[in-house]
Amino acid sequence: MSWLTSLSKHEKKAFAGAFVGHAVDVYDFMIYSFLIPVLMQTWQMSKATAGSIVTWTLIASLVGAIGAGLLADRYGRVRILRWTIALFALSCFACGFANSPTQLAVLRAVQGLGFGGESSLCMVLVTEMIRNPAHRGKFSGFTASSYSFGWAAAALAYSLLFNWLPPQWAWRACLFVGIAPALLVVWLRRNLREPESFDRTLAARRDTTPRKALRAVFSGRLAARTLWCSLLSGGMLGSYYAIATWMPMWLKAERGLSVTGTGAWLAVTIGGSLAGYALGAWCTDRLGRRPTYMLFAAGAFVMSIAYMMIDAPTPVMLLVGFLLGVLMQGTFSGVAATIAETYPNAIRATGYGVAYNVGRVIGSVFPLAAGWLASGHLTLTLAIPLVAGVGYCFVVLAAWMLPETNGIALDAVEGAGQDEALVGEAPAHPAGQTMTPSSGTAR
Repeated sequence: MSWLTSLSKHEKKAFAGAFVGHAVDVYDFMIYSFLIPVLMQTWQMSKATAGSIVTWTLIASLVGAIGAGLLADRYGRVRILRWTIALFALSCFACGFANSPTQLAVLRAVQGLGFGGESSLCMVLVTEMIRNPAHRGKFSGFTASSYSFGWAAAALAYSLLFNWLPPQWAWRACLFVGIAPALLVVWLRRNLREPESFDRTLAARRDTTPRKALRAVFSGRLAARTLWCSLLSGGMLGSYYAIATWMPMWLKAERGLSVTGTGAWLAVTIGGSLAGYALGAWCTDRLGRRPTYMLFAAGAFVMSIAYMMIDAPTPVMLLVGFLLGVLMQGTFSGVAATIAETYPNAIRATGYGVAYNVGRVIGSVFPLAAGWLASGHLTLTLAIPLVAGVGYCFVVLAAWMLPETNGIALDAVEGAGQDEALVGEAPAHPAGQTMTPSSGTAR
């Protein structure tokens, strides 16, 4: 763990702020998946309607991420992060006052604006502050592991509040409590400085208009990279959303578990996800980004089939659930590093916001598709692994097409020059080739 202890005091504070902020972000997003059964009963919602609320939240996250990325590239990551956490925390709190599916969908869409910006800029901030590129995958993976803590907090809040309060009040309380840890994040981020890479390219940022930044992301060789990075994140997010959104309901409907039992089973899978982030983070720096994506995606697909379709004793199913968590979330460990290593300094936040959150929009279709299939065509037992399998195929394809960026210095991403990068040039390493850690040249 020397790579973690090597951080300066300021870097540790930035890392902690990003870690906790991302966890709060995830809590506010994932708590809805636990509330779907009671909301469907309260408002007489169909599975398709419940899934569409997730879809609209994720579509809004694309808008929020692109907007936050453009602002962050021009005015700074830290400054914009102060606004994103306020937006999503306050909107999550407001969701607790919703009285219809339409009201909830609108408020969740507003939440999505902050959610997209917060989650993207947290990862950009962490990847840019790492001085040693050999450890970038580890920092990316361990920051992403905050997803497990946010997911676990959602499961814990669900279990406790639904045991203490009647359902008509418990679901609202689950949404209200999300604002409390956001105050901790605000405190952690006070007096933070911008990464050195931001200051070094400040002059270029002043000349980079939002239109030019967006054009660069979709021009030249960066256009293909944006496509494959979007498909990579879309596949892993879609598979995760299909499984995580419907798993609480599947456990209650198919396994017949109580609120406490559902929370306990999910706790095992969430524990596996935390181990998966750590393992995936190590693998992305040790084995490389591409093979890690392929191995973990294939394993997660196999485990999702086993978890949903094999009728085995409880200890065996809990073990399978743990392994599903390891492989499902371990797939995510290197994605922040891969996307950050794709775009030059001056447009990195914009590129990350576009690529990762276009992936979110792609992924947003998956819980809707699983809900639609389970509404009359298939059972949830079949629909969940089928839809997740499509996403994992996307991951394997995108990983195959993307270059290996393990070990590249972020300044080397500038390629032939910063001015060329801003109009769409990327480092000259065609898809499928790797780069040397020292220079980023093709081999």
